[in-house]
Amino acid sequence: MARGQGASLDKKKLMADPVMVTTIVLLITFLSLFILYPLAILLVDSFVGDGGGFSFSVFKRVFQIPTFTTAITNTLKVGFVVGLIATAVGLLFAYVEMYVRINRFASGLFKMVSMLPVVSPPFVLSLSMIMLFGKAGIITRYLLKIYDNSVYGFWGIVIVQSLTFFPVCYMMFKGLLKNIDPSLEEAARDMGASRWKVFTSVTLPLLLPGIGNAFLVTFIESIADFANPMIIGGNYDTLATTIYLQITGAYDKAGAAAMAVVLLCITLAMFAVQKYVLEAKSTATLTGKASRARMLIEDKGVRIPLSTLCTIGAAFVILMYICVPIGALFPTWGFKFFPLTLKWFKLVFTRYHGLKAFKDSFVLSFIAAPITALLSMIISYLVVKRKFRSKGFIEAVSMLAMAVPGTVLGVGYIRGFSGGLFHTGFMQGLYGTGAILVIVFIVRSLPTGTRSGIAALRQIDKSIEESAYDMGAGSLKVFTSVTLPLIKDSFLSGLVTAFVRSITAISAIILLVTPQFLLITVQINEFAEKGSYGLACAFATILIIITYGSVLLMNLFIKHFGTSRQIKED
Repeated sequence: MARGQGASLDKKKLMADPVMVTTIVLLITFLSLFILYPLAILLVDSFVGDGGGFSFSVFKRVFQIPTFTTAITNTLKVGFVVGLIATAVGLLFAYVEMYVRINRFASGLFKMVSMLPVVSPPFVLSLSMIMLFGKAGIITRYLLKIYDNSVYGFWGIVIVQSLTFFPVCYMMFKGLLKNIDPSLEEAARDMGASRWKVFTSVTLPLLLPGIGNAFLVTFIESIADFANPMIIGGNYDTLATTIYLQITGAYDKAGAAAMAVVLLCITLAMFAVQKYVLEAKSTATLTGKASRARMLIEDKGVRIPLSTLCTIGAAFVILMYICVPIGALFPTWGFKFFPLTLKWFKLVFTRYHGLKAFKDSFVLSFIAAPITALLSMIISYLVVKRKFRSKGFIEAVSMLAMAVPGTVLGVGYIRGFSGGLFHTGFMQGLYGTGAILVIVFIVRSLPTGTRSGIAALRQIDKSIEESAYDMGAGSLKVFTSVTLPLIKDSFLSGLVTAFVRSITAISAIILLVTPQFLLITVQINEFAEKGSYGLACAFATILIIITYGSVLLMNLFIKHFGTSRQIKED
């Protein structure tokens, strides 16, 4: 009875607030138009045959294409192997950092490795792999004198994706291991169990849901990845690259839509398992924080081998990233390494319109970032602090973009807006403009910011906002003057994350970008495909400097002006 009265009161308060109602309506419209609609159009186009009626003819046709059926098998195979390797390596790094006493140098390397994939373009490691281990690679050709080798294909993709995605698993396991109460493991040690027995019988069972979660997250990221298979895949077809080539090479938009639906079904199925099965089990198994500090392992027989292995691995990953700016300084890669030159950087800005590429990328990302951060905080606020019927819809759809591969979203926007809404011509002017690129940037970054905002808002006591309402403040005033300042750190973090994700994006926008706009990532991909590694490295180096500088500025700003500083001063 009391619960029903409370819900009725919340509904009356909501309907009496025109700002809140308008915000909810606009949000539902935006999410429906730019997330649900493109995906719905893909489904419609896939099941509409040549005669105009419901048919499976498009699916039958694409499944008869040998490269497509091969691409499905290849994609699942790569995703499975990458998931296993990235999860195992991530768990090893996290265990060493949380359980083994390591020096500051190794700890610093681990932190750098965890940050590099965030601030780097998605295909940097592919460039490095080719330059180090390709036929003209420094290590293979000039150090090992190996001339008959190829990094292209299955193992090239697996190695690059594993190195790219294992830091994500490392950060996930680091949080899980931190929350395990050390008294459980110490009790097993006191009963005579070896460290291996403790790990297999106590630590590992507690981590099993988290291991499954990390595996599925990596699996989804792997099968949705476009940039790395495009550069280092060679003749090894994956679904993301096959969809791209079906549009750009075969000019078969209906076939590409059907292929995109197949990839979408796979990622959605994996996302559903990860979100609603394994994530729930992780929360139920590992709750709260450790009751006291953990006694770190100091046994030389354990400490030295594990810390050395991880340090070498971390140093190798960092070397791979450093290889890109170094490669931009060589006159001709594979034939002439010295003397070092800046000619590639000069050509970027003189012959290859580098200034326009950086300007277009920066402006579009700079426009998308604050909109994404604000939308994320608004959605988080509505999900955590308000009760209304469509709340579940807003949360689910805003998170849906996380499970949609960029290539699939790009095909959806082509099919959904090239002819206008439902092919009526309405909003057709949006297609091919910078506005649609900004919208794609927003949609792709929205889930990350929303998750961060929800986590921050759940730590704020409801009574703080209620006191502002009691004093006569409206919902807009409360959000801008009370809620937003309290989650300022999360807002700033979401803003910079959205900017970095936007300026380094490629899979969703490579199908939508027109000659009117030059984007950095598209330029890097184009030169890498042509074998112009000096130019690709020069573009990538400047992009890394921009993204890394943005993250550093954000950290400095939060340190000096953020909420945490105010709390310390108070």
